[in-house]
Amino acid sequence: MKFNNYKGSNMVILFILTLALLAIIPIYVHKAWPYLSQAPVIDTKVLMPLQRDTEKSSIPLHSAAKNSNKSMRTNLVKKCNLFEGNWVPNLDMPYYTNETKCVIDNRQNCMKFGRPDSDYMKWRWKPDGCELPLFDAAKFLELVRGKSMAFIGDSVARNQMQSLICLLTNVTRPLDVSYMMETSEHYFYSGYNFTLALLWSTHLVRAILAPNPFNKSPANLTLDQPDSSWASEIESCDFVIISSGHWFLKPLRYYQKGKFVGCHMCRKEHATDLNLYFAYRMAFRTTFRTILTLPKFKGSVFMRTVTGSHVDHGGGNWTEDGDCAWTRPYRREEVKTDEVISEMYSIQVEEFQAAEREGREKGLKFGLLDISEPMSLRPDGHPNRYGHWPHEKTRRPDCLHWCLPGPVDMWNEMLLQMMLKS
Repeated sequence: MKFNNYKGSNMVILFILTLALLAIIPIYVHKAWPYLSQAPVIDTKVLMPLQRDTEKSSIPLHSAAKNSNKSMRTNLVKKCNLFEGNWVPNLDMPYYTNETKCVIDNRQNCMKFGRPDSDYMKWRWKPDGCELPLFDAAKFLELVRGKSMAFIGDSVARNQMQSLICLLTNVTRPLDVSYMMETSEHYFYSGYNFTLALLWSTHLVRAILAPNPFNKSPANLTLDQPDSSWASEIESCDFVIISSGHWFLKPLRYYQKGKFVGCHMCRKEHATDLNLYFAYRMAFRTTFRTILTLPKFKGSVFMRTVTGSHVDHGGGNWTEDGDCAWTRPYRREEVKTDEVISEMYSIQVEEFQAAEREGREKGLKFGLLDISEPMSLRPDGHPNRYGHWPHEKTRRPDCLHWCLPGPVDMWNEMLLQMMLKS
């Protein structure tokens, strides 16, 4: 019996110890591994480095779960060049008409002056491998709220600025606050505190034009001095769009450091013959150098590349009589290489790249609005003979500027996307 009582006592003690142990284990586990007893909290900041590690991998672009946003943006830039593609039909175009009551120069108001076809307005640019988003006027205006933008250039720069004003008319219209008797133009969007300007400059550098720019008298260019029409205004500008082109195809005299150094198309003066490419390169170099040395300038700089004319007449150039009566875009095999425009384009890109490298070190943002190839496919987009009434006399059809509305609207679609990325 004593043995049995001892054995019974041991069984009771063992039973009590077992109950105590079962009660203690969950408490210990809860304190030692709290993530077993509660839902996990994911810290996205901790995960980001792991995602960035995949940037150099061969993971497809659509595999978003394994790519960070930064990696996806990098791949999009590499895989989608906005400036290479084709024009495709789009019956929903255009964005506006000549009755929209926006700012359209009569010389580009093709609808007003009775252009009989309308298909030139119903094409959209389709980049290879991606889509170019439609222009979003509301998004653009929010992006520039409280800021300023200046187009620096000639009548083709004005062509783009007027396109932008018409595109924004879907939301609001500006006040014309331009100064009297001045070639530059200024507009103010009061609801957005946004100022838009065209700073008129034929050559970007200081230029004294001949009284009649259409005759053979040369203009005088000071290649190492910027045109004061823009150099004195842009230091506080947030967005600057630079362009220049066909004024350099005219007779020119060149000056540097106050001295005459040569000329273009002025054989009678027995001076050193320096071709237009010399002046074109120096003009962009001086322009970029001026911007880079402005102490207070913190804006974004975009350079729009040059466009050619589509004059159809047996081998002449844009200053001669001809026509551009096309009613559809070119196919790629129909495009003829313009050696002059091709060389001017190369100079632009080289000077832009040099400025971009230097600007990056100073924290400035540069963008190349490379519309040369897309516009080489649009001989149908020019006013031709529809920038005036039939009875009005003009020197020649206009195969240089672009109808509004028309393919020039694409420039601002691209500009908006570049501004968003910058």
